[in-house]
Amino acid sequence: MVEVTNSFLDRIEAANPHLNAVVSSRPREEVLGEAEAADRTLAQGAVPGALFGLPVAIKDLALTKGIRTTFGSPIFADHLPDEDEIFVSRMKAAGAIVVGKTNTPEWGLGSHTFNPVFGTTLNAFDPTLTAGGSSGGAAVAVALNMVPLADGSDFGGSLRNPAAFNNIYGMRPSQGVVPGGPSSELFITQMGVEGPMARTVADLALLLEVQAGYDPRAPLSFDLDDLSLDGAAKPWRIGWLGDLGGHLPFEAGVLSLCEDTLRLMETGPFTVEPCLPQFDFERLWQSFVTLRQATSGAALKPYRDDPAKAALLKPEAVWEAEGAARLSALDVYEASTTRSAWYLHMLELFERFDLIVLPTAQVFAFDANLRYPTEIAGRTMTSYHRWMEVVSYATLAGCPAVSVPAGFAPDGRAMGLQFIGRPRGDRDVLRAAAAWEAMCPWRTGAA
Repeated sequence: MVEVTNSFLDRIEAANPHLNAVVSSRPREEVLGEAEAADRTLAQGAVPGALFGLPVAIKDLALTKGIRTTFGSPIFADHLPDEDEIFVSRMKAAGAIVVGKTNTPEWGLGSHTFNPVFGTTLNAFDPTLTAGGSSGGAAVAVALNMVPLADGSDFGGSLRNPAAFNNIYGMRPSQGVVPGGPSSELFITQMGVEGPMARTVADLALLLEVQAGYDPRAPLSFDLDDLSLDGAAKPWRIGWLGDLGGHLPFEAGVLSLCEDTLRLMETGPFTVEPCLPQFDFERLWQSFVTLRQATSGAALKPYRDDPAKAALLKPEAVWEAEGAARLSALDVYEASTTRSAWYLHMLELFERFDLIVLPTAQVFAFDANLRYPTEIAGRTMTSYHRWMEVVSYATLAGCPAVSVPAGFAPDGRAMGLQFIGRPRGDRDVLRAAAAWEAMCPWRTGAA
């Protein structure tokens, strides 16, 4: 394990100064000491865990005992947690060696990884472009082989969007698959979830198996069935939602690239049928905004109410917190009923299709100096996250979704497709991703 760990640490030292994906790196001697201990344990006949000896870096939104966890916020710039997130402790128990953290936007808000603590993470293919987010550091670290796989989290596409921009796989599991916490709030229906990122579907499934499963500290969590990828080559019926009948604006080239990839898929085990759900998508988006403010915004409100800390919050965090303060119980209830109606509508779609498919993003990776896209195809974006609306549909339905590579624009910018499966159909979504991986004509990651 010492040789393996040294190899990854060398790669981090060579690549990371140019892209800023890994932050709060642990001292090399400490990490190698753990690798040496792993070698001794193995020599004594111990049965290795699923991640035995693999160097990993944990997203900087997740608690890591004794390793700085900042949430990308100057409020927590020197924060040293005294416990691990549940899934982090599982990764450690499986033998992973934590080498540091991966960069994230402040509080994970927005799909562009920059913050005042560590700066900006740059795209694996083009360092003038965004890495996406909020798992941008994780995506770039995986894409450039700084780590073999990585954890991420996803509320509004934070696993899927950076996976697309960096040409890797990123999976948002069904809500409840990976227990969240420790947390002070245990019972509000989950919208943000933890999940895996990797260069291969097999590695995606490997990490998810380690992360997943019931924990009594997370009462909405549950045990997951076997994640074997056997049977991936079966026929897969795709419902292609495209731009939802013109509801979603897309940067020129995104839809045509994805449609070319779907035609390629049809030469394998996939059949594709255009599908337009009969739903009020503007009402659905407003329910997403309300429910996000009622959870993420409410969690940020104590910092907004503290004058000393409010000055250290980025505008997007203030917007979420102030939005939360204006909500009534009726607002949240009505948004929840809209979400519930969408869930039931998705169940009807899954009677016809195995997968619901959409582009992973509405734009290609953009200039890293831009805060976020304010306009797409002539349409003004009404908030800092409206340009990511395409990823909200799996979130609202609690469905598993894997972003798979969809190819490249002529200028080399990568794009992804979302494979969305029925609730708790995580194994099938992984198997479908594996079926596409087997015929995908380009390598994942970046050279």
